[in-house]
Amino acid sequence: MQEFNAAEHPIETGSALAAVRALDEAKRHAAYIGLDVHKETIAVAVAEPGRGEPIYRGEIANTPKKVEQLVAKLSEAYDGGLLLFCYEAGPCGYVLYRQLIASGHDCQVVAPSRLPKAAGERIKTDRRDALKLARLLRSGDLSAVWVPNREQERMCDLSRARDDLKGQERKARQQLNAFLLRHGVHWPKGKSRWTPAHENWLAGLKMDDPWQQVALQTYIDAERAAGERVAQLTDQLMRALPEWSLAPVVDSLVALRGIDKLAAIVLLAELGDISRCDSPKQLMAFLGLVPSEHSSGGRRRQGAITLTGNSHARRMLVESAWSYRFPARQTKHLKAKASNASPAAKQIARKAQVRLCAVSIKVVVALGSVDTSPQPYKG
Repeated sequence: MQEFNAAEHPIETGSALAAVRALDEAKRHAAYIGLDVHKETIAVAVAEPGRGEPIYRGEIANTPKKVEQLVAKLSEAYDGGLLLFCYEAGPCGYVLYRQLIASGHDCQVVAPSRLPKAAGERIKTDRRDALKLARLLRSGDLSAVWVPNREQERMCDLSRARDDLKGQERKARQQLNAFLLRHGVHWPKGKSRWTPAHENWLAGLKMDDPWQQVALQTYIDAERAAGERVAQLTDQLMRALPEWSLAPVVDSLVALRGIDKLAAIVLLAELGDISRCDSPKQLMAFLGLVPSEHSSGGRRRQGAITLTGNSHARRMLVESAWSYRFPARQTKHLKAKASNASPAAKQIARKAQVRLCAVSIKVVVALGSVDTSPQPYKG
């Protein structure tokens, strides 16, 4: 009988590969700790290498001191061996992750959407979540999310703060417009709003009733205050940009059509170093810009995009993509904003514009909803 040679017949089943990964991890980590993290408490479960059931270790307060004590107890229980911790990404951020890494152990942060659920499971408790995390961490069935460093997180916080203030500005403007419309006052059609002329028109408005005049002035003041806060934070972003390690990448992205400096900052603040993605497909999957699929029985059914991942970066990319509806061209504006980009970045931007504009126009023409005559474009 011919002897079986594992090298000539590699095992390719998913379960076998997971088992191999688990064995490799078992040689490295002394235990696997699942943490169900909340604002006040942390539920703790421990899974030891092998096939034994995870053990629930109770709850601790979510404070640095209690976490330090937990790490010390577990390290002592496993003779100072390397421990692997895991918890789901959430509103508590990465403070716990950084504390665990600083203690000399490993930690993974997992996206909640990546946690598999058992069929028919209707019971959800902190204890069960912690046990499930420990079990899946040991088996190697969890994928860790990217954790930004402190510099990256600071830039992301600044970018999101501006985005929040921009939302407040839009809300203030909508409320002001709604108030004026209720009283039969509106800006002439076809003229741009929120320009100096529009601001002067608002300042000159007079309501018949003094109480309504107070309400009008309150809405106007709120809109102006929101706009000033957005302008101040935008200025802070631009001041922080030269000190950012990704500032050269921002200059390269600005060479692309539809992306200005602010859009590039938002994208890189959310995504970090894009080179960590192995391919563009992986990046698009991370942003939820790939079609969903429900295929079965030999039939392939694709639907709308998945909308998973980072919504801030996805929104910015979608807004930038609208610029490619028009024919490709190299305008004075595009040349000016790409002045700080490298020659390689400019070449890539030009090739991308020619290809994407051609594809975009062909798609819209095929749908029969576009005028193919040349249209003016200033971006």
